[in-house]
Amino acid sequence: MLRSLRSFTAFACAGAALALGPSASAEENTLTESERKAGWKLLFDGKSTDGFRDYQKDKLHEAWSVKDGTLTKSDKASNLITKDKYGSFELALQYKISKGGNSGLMFHVTEEEKMPWQTGPEIQIQDNTDGHDPQKSGWLYQLYSAMPKNNPVDATRPAGEWNQIQLRVTPAGSEINMNGVRYATFKKGSKDWDDKVAASKFAKFAKFGKATAGHLCLQGDHAGDIAFRNIKIRELPDDGTAPNPVDKTLALKVVPAFPKLEWTGWSPEDENGRLQGHRPILLTHAGDGSNRVFVPLQQGQLHVFENKPDVASTKLFMDISDRVLYRDKENEQGFLGLAFHPKFKENGEFFIYYTSSKIQPAAGKAAPCIVSRFKVSKDDPNKADPNSEEQLLLIEQPFWNHDGGTIVFGPDGYLYVALGDGGAGNDPFRNGQNLSAVLGKILRIDVDKKENGKNYAIPKDNPFANQTGARPEIFAYGFRNPWRISFDRKTGHLWCADVGQNLWEEIDIVTIGKNYGWNFREGTKPFGNVAEPAGAELVGPIWEYDHQVGKSITGGFVYRGKKLPELEGKYIYADYVSGLIWALHYDEAAGKVISNESIPSDKLPIMSFGEDEAGEAYFMMATQNGKGLFTFAK
Repeated sequence: MLRSLRSFTAFACAGAALALGPSASAEENTLTESERKAGWKLLFDGKSTDGFRDYQKDKLHEAWSVKDGTLTKSDKASNLITKDKYGSFELALQYKISKGGNSGLMFHVTEEEKMPWQTGPEIQIQDNTDGHDPQKSGWLYQLYSAMPKNNPVDATRPAGEWNQIQLRVTPAGSEINMNGVRYATFKKGSKDWDDKVAASKFAKFAKFGKATAGHLCLQGDHAGDIAFRNIKIRELPDDGTAPNPVDKTLALKVVPAFPKLEWTGWSPEDENGRLQGHRPILLTHAGDGSNRVFVPLQQGQLHVFENKPDVASTKLFMDISDRVLYRDKENEQGFLGLAFHPKFKENGEFFIYYTSSKIQPAAGKAAPCIVSRFKVSKDDPNKADPNSEEQLLLIEQPFWNHDGGTIVFGPDGYLYVALGDGGAGNDPFRNGQNLSAVLGKILRIDVDKKENGKNYAIPKDNPFANQTGARPEIFAYGFRNPWRISFDRKTGHLWCADVGQNLWEEIDIVTIGKNYGWNFREGTKPFGNVAEPAGAELVGPIWEYDHQVGKSITGGFVYRGKKLPELEGKYIYADYVSGLIWALHYDEAAGKVISNESIPSDKLPIMSFGEDEAGEAYFMMATQNGKGLFTFAK
């Protein structure tokens, strides 16, 4: 158990040799393991132009060459196309354009017409500052601009810096992302598409946009130099689904954990007869040897029950729904985190992270979040006193989403608090990189001491404890919306699943003082119109997967139980949207993933994982009948 491990200082020293996987500036023109498993291939390896030729020619024009691992075009005119044709696909590439330069990326190009843009729709590439064309970089030329239409975002980085375009084209739907920011969604052949084509200069070309497969083209018939790298493609079925990035499937199954369990005081209908969901937001234990299970509902009730498969009912440990804000349409608020003090058996203290319905938010802000201390009843170990609340942290929130919410004690005895970037999208206030803000961070505080008028103290070795202008609570930063964090019982290492924006979900191993990249990066990929400063040391994830696999990671923990030896030492996690469940086998010493293994399921929307006192695994989902606790079995 975490409470019996050596001090965290010892783990931090040992962690100096921990290989943390790829940095955010991983080797160019290569595939990550997750990309390879998910069906991506390199179109350009940084060495050869073998996969390309000129438009309507057998060879590639001398204007194109390989320089320093990039596919570069000089000031001469030439339109490069792929030798192969692609129908349904996803493409990612990075480009760097010269001052005032202009180029383009075309798809479904056929060679019946004089110019490639007469058949293939073009994504504009140019220097948006000094370029001459009113169609901006990343726009689908004269068809779809960046969103929103009334004030299009510009996510491009300046001339001379690298930008990334990610394009997916399938009959089921297509999209363009510029530096990770969603620019446009469209469907070729739809009424909206046909109307836009009819209103464009392409209306006079009968074959424009009609092909369902064709070449990719990098436009080079304009003046100016341009370079490309990291050109990757994945062929997709017409429905746009991608391969599950796994090595094998484990012989496990999902079963109800407590099939007879009834929830004291809960009804599927509220007092007005309206249906109300049952949302068990986590499952944990008190570490007191009682083998009890604690499960809070997101609406504010905390339940406790015996850890027996045939347990019949819960007891209401504490109800703070009178002060917890939860709304179904804003379901990233509510009772979000619970942690029992390492010495709970002696002091009866536990801690809750929740959204407050009582504290009036500042003007223009969403409801704030609170981390508070509570105490168990002196007379009944299955009852806690809601009036014992002592507030530790009050966290202002600009928006209702990305609240994070995990709180957990580390092997050092300190309380760790995972906070999202404040919400909306794209981190509009750049909280993830702002050390004067707590949002987008993992905090670490000492709840056993009080100093400087606060109900907690700052650990002396917190990395920014003595840095002017920085929040001393910060342990690590650069996160978008951690859901969840957990400590490995055996190694003491801190794992974090960070929910992505538009394209990538990631898993990090978190160490003290490090920057995990958001919002310079989403996973290992560029994000937004500001590049990281020269020399910035961003730590990349140990694993990432893209949004054709899943769209919202639910983090779990490294399994150290006894019932399922095939899970030993593997990190259990899932995706809330796709419903896929995995066990990640990561070699920490070597800094590489050994395997990503599938756990079969009915693709349930998993809200959270939990573990009991013995380290056995559970997961939770929202239901209308209160039967949302599951476990794994052979």
